[in-house]
Amino acid sequence: MEKAGFIGLGIMGKPMAKHLVKAGFDLLVNDLNEEAVKELAACGAKAAGLKEIGESCDIIFLCLPSGAVSKAVLFGQDGVASGLSAGKLVCDHSSVTPDESVYCHDELAKLGAGFVDAPISGGEPGAIAASLAIMCGGSEEDFRRLLPYFGAIGRSAVLIGGPGSGSVTKLANQIIVNMNIAAVSEALVLAEKCGADPEKVYKAIKGGLAGSAVLDAKAPMMYERNFKAGGKISINHKDLKNVMNTAIANSVPLPMTAELYQVYQTMMVNGHQDEDHSAIVKYFEKLAGVEVKRAKEE
Repeated sequence: MEKAGFIGLGIMGKPMAKHLVKAGFDLLVNDLNEEAVKELAACGAKAAGLKEIGESCDIIFLCLPSGAVSKAVLFGQDGVASGLSAGKLVCDHSSVTPDESVYCHDELAKLGAGFVDAPISGGEPGAIAASLAIMCGGSEEDFRRLLPYFGAIGRSAVLIGGPGSGSVTKLANQIIVNMNIAAVSEALVLAEKCGADPEKVYKAIKGGLAGSAVLDAKAPMMYERNFKAGGKISINHKDLKNVMNTAIANSVPLPMTAELYQVYQTMMVNGHQDEDHSAIVKYFEKLAGVEVKRAKEE
């Protein structure tokens, strides 16, 4: 059996790595958070350094906060690439720009190693439930080699095209998800301002055309005032920055996304970076002078 490595045991990575161990894969793990590493070790994984993972593992998974971190983990001093040899494969689940994915692919190809950009969607609940959607860019051969692992962490995996195309798809995903959250926020603020119970408004519309996974996940968090992060404001701010940088580089006007990025920018400078992205409802609440909340029972 191939040996695998998993680097990045955060909100998403930790449950994903646990699923791989539970599925019987021989797994080495690495993270700056020693407690997360100990937790995985207690499940049956083994702690290892970056170079050791490159040397010992046939397939290496990354789930990191940015493209800069992915490149540092791979190509920094004593990084993963310093231990890689031909025939090995890196799968990056991080949300990065397409250019960063292409860079990693091209640099690893010089070593004879493969690379698949495979960002994920589903948030912390999807990672815990092993129901993630995985969007991939790379070769057909490398994608097929990863399918047994994807089956342990996700519900679907699709090869979009060549290197970078998975990251392009993730950017499109983030536009749609975050626009949906903003739309839900505005709608529930309107309902609250006009005297309608936002919980009942949600229940009335969720079965119609306005219904969506985003509505079901985020509307209850808004009226219950539960902003414990499943997808942090800071992460989505970074993702939308990647969207805008990619759009600018490719001469694509994105006026609505540009405005939404400024909403996230406002949330960041006002100290909401560690809250769930459903907390952007607070931006719209402040504009309207209301707070979306469940109506008190009489």
